[in-house]
Parts: sequence; C-alpha cells; structure tokens
Amino acid sequence: MLRRIEWPTVALTLACYGLWAAAGIWLWPVIPALALALMAVMAALHSSLVHENLHGHPTRSRLVNEALVTLPLSLIYPYRRYKATHLVHHNDSRLTDPFEDPESYYKARWAHDRMPRWLQIVLRANNTMVGRIILGPVLGAVGLLRQEAQLLRADAPGVRLAWGLHLASLAPLLAVIWSFGIPLWLYVLTVVWPALSLISIRTYAEHRWHDAPEGRTIIVERSPLAWLFLNNNLHIVHHQIPSAPWYDLPRLYREHRAHWQALNHGYVYASYWELFRAYALRQKEPVVHPVLYNHDLPRDPDAPPTATPPASGRAA
Repeated sequence: MLRRIEWPTVALTLACYGLWAAAGIWLWPVIPALALALMAVMAALHSSLVHENLHGHPTRSRLVNEALVTLPLSLIYPYRRYKATHLVHHNDSRLTDPFEDPESYYKARWAHDRMPRWLQIVLRANNTMVGRIILGPVLGAVGLLRQEAQLLRADAPGVRLAWGLHLASLAPLLAVIWSFGIPLWLYVLTVVWPALSLISIRTYAEHRWHDAPEGRTIIVERSPLAWLFLNNNLHIVHHQIPSAPWYDLPRLYREHRAHWQALNHGYVYASYWELFRAYALRQKEPVVHPVLYNHDLPRDPDAPPTATPPASGRAA
C-alpha cells in the first residue's frame, strides 16, 4: 500500500498548508506584506496541487486525494466542479472548441458578435499576457459563478453536492483567516487575486488552435516557476501521460525531447519571459476561433457535437 502513495506530493501538500498557516500566525503580525505574499504563492501552489490530485494523485483513493486538498486556499473553485470540467478538457480532439472544451478562451463568431462592444474590448485585452494576468482571475471567477448558477438552477447532477462540499470546507478556512486578523477583502485582493494571476502565467498559452490535436498544447522548456506549476509548463507531456506524477514530467521530457517537440508541431517556448516579451501587450490568439463556428449563424443547441476540425484550418 505504501508504494502506491506518491510521497513527494503528500509532503508538498503538507508544506503548502504549513507555510500558509505559518505566514498567517507568525509573519502577519510583524511583516504583513511578506505574509500576504507568501500566502499568495502557497494559494497558487495549492491550485497546482488540486490539478495534480484530480488526475488521480498522490494515492489510488479518490476520496483521500480530494481530502488532501479540501481547504480551498484560493476560495473560489469547488474541487469537484473543477475536476468534472477539467477532465472534459482532456479530450484532446476537442481542445480549444468554444463549446466542447470548458477551458477554451476562444469564442464562436456569432457569440462574440452578440457581445456588447465593451466586453469584446475586454476579451481582446485578456488575450494579451498582461491582460490575462490582471483581468484573467476576475473574468474566470465571474464566468464560473455565472455558469454554476445556471447549473444550480437546472439542478444539474452533482453540482449542488460539489458546492455543498465546497462551502463546508470554506467555512473553517474563513474562520482561520479571521483568527489571523486578516480582513476578508484584503485576503481576496492580496492573496486570491495574485495567486490566480500567477497561475494565469501558466494557462495563458497552454493551448492554441492547430489542425493536429497534439499541436494545440505547449512546451515551455525552462522557468523558475516550474515548481509552482508542478512542471505543467511541459504541458504536452502531461496531456499525453496524465497519469505521470508532476516530479516525473521533466525526466519524461528530457528523455524524448525531440519526440515531444515534433509531436506538438514545434509549439515550444524557451521560457515564460520569451512569451511575455512577445505578447505582453499584444494578442497571441484572436478571441474568435480561427476555424470552429467561425460563421454568423448560431449553433443549433440540439445538434450533435461537430466532428474534429477540418484539416484546412490555419494554426493561430
């Protein structure tokens, strides 16, 4: 049984919660700014650990994995709802599809054209790297809450239970934050928002449109933030082998570097700094999907899902 437990992940989870708590207990009274900064980094790491656990790590027990990350340091995202949508996202043949991929940033043309002008401008800004870092956490939270409210009203299977469990785990966390003496509004502005901004550095360019499904997922070879992202900068490796634990991804990449770069059609950056220099204030991708639903007529909600995008589409 012990061999089935990925102890590095367990240890990192304990360190994450421990450093977060230490920042609130000991640092906050003497160096508040440093305490909040450390808590933000730990909240970002917690988000990466949640992603690791929903993929079946670090144990073979689904409930144990969920329990290990049950206290939501970034407050907003219910574990089971993130798990449900993220596993759908791992259908690589539908990556970037505005309707079939829950994590796509693309919009269908008809949906985009119906948006108010100000929202179109905001979404274009969100497709720059600076925009994603600043606006991404807010847009993501608003979009999530709006969608989840609709699912709750429709009594979609599992949604009420997921939110009930999330609220149950949120209550003690909020009590602990209150016991530290940190105002909730300050925690949201200086911990939650920066934590999600850090994660948005990773997610900014994780996927693009490409004819080949494998060409839609990025490789960022080196980054001082790799530990915070649990090596998901090597994202094509994770998508191809989601059962591999985070600490194995660098080895798997190094051993077959040429293979991975050929597989994802050269969608490779040396670092996030290279991405930032290229796209800090410039859109990397269009808001409207380059191929799918790129027409003026609304998609029939009763129609079956469309086939894999045609080979004639261009890479974004």
